[in-house]
Amino acid sequence: MTTQASDRADQAGKGVLGEQSEASRTRILRAAAQIAAECGYEGTTISKVTKRSGLPVSSVYWFFRDKDHLLAEVVRHSFDEWIAVQPTWDRPRPGARSIGEALRTILSRSTASLASAPDFLRIGHMLLLEKRAEEPAGRGIFMQARRDVEKALTAWFGVFLAGDARAERSDLPRDLARIVIAATDGLFLAHQIDQAGDPRDFVDMVVTIVEAAVEVV
Repeated sequence: MTTQASDRADQAGKGVLGEQSEASRTRILRAAAQIAAECGYEGTTISKVTKRSGLPVSSVYWFFRDKDHLLAEVVRHSFDEWIAVQPTWDRPRPGARSIGEALRTILSRSTASLASAPDFLRIGHMLLLEKRAEEPAGRGIFMQARRDVEKALTAWFGVFLAGDARAERSDLPRDLARIVIAATDGLFLAHQIDQAGDPRDFVDMVVTIVEAAVEVV
């Protein structure tokens, strides 16, 4: 075998190993997410993860330092997967559409994904509600994700309200962003107890609240 052919074979082998390694890591993350949903933070153990994933304990520790690191990566991995398929809050041109119409378009698409209970939301809310002497790493990751989303929404609302002296003298863009996030939290929880109703009604409600808030400022 020539040197060039040998190099290509080595690269192909490394590519296969890399794919296998990523597949194993994903299996562990999926297993940990399922167990955390069933048993909570305390009830999630490395032994349960190895049994559910079908991979040896050495594989878990190859990728993750401990349970805390593993669950933190579950939150990060799930959020990255979720955000990648969401409509983006691209800044619209001022005056392009009404704020209600533009918001309705985005929310009609983004709220549909909440019914599938993304792991980062389920585990993230669990970590927020549990009080611990030492904060789990996953909680910090979840909070940062929320801050990033709030920042994006605040900027988006700010474009629509640019030039409105009343809005510019207030924290309205940030407040509207927080309203949308809080309402979305509520919809997610409603899905978990099978009381979500028609998502179109939810979108109508949020749009109505946002339009009313802009009018009264």
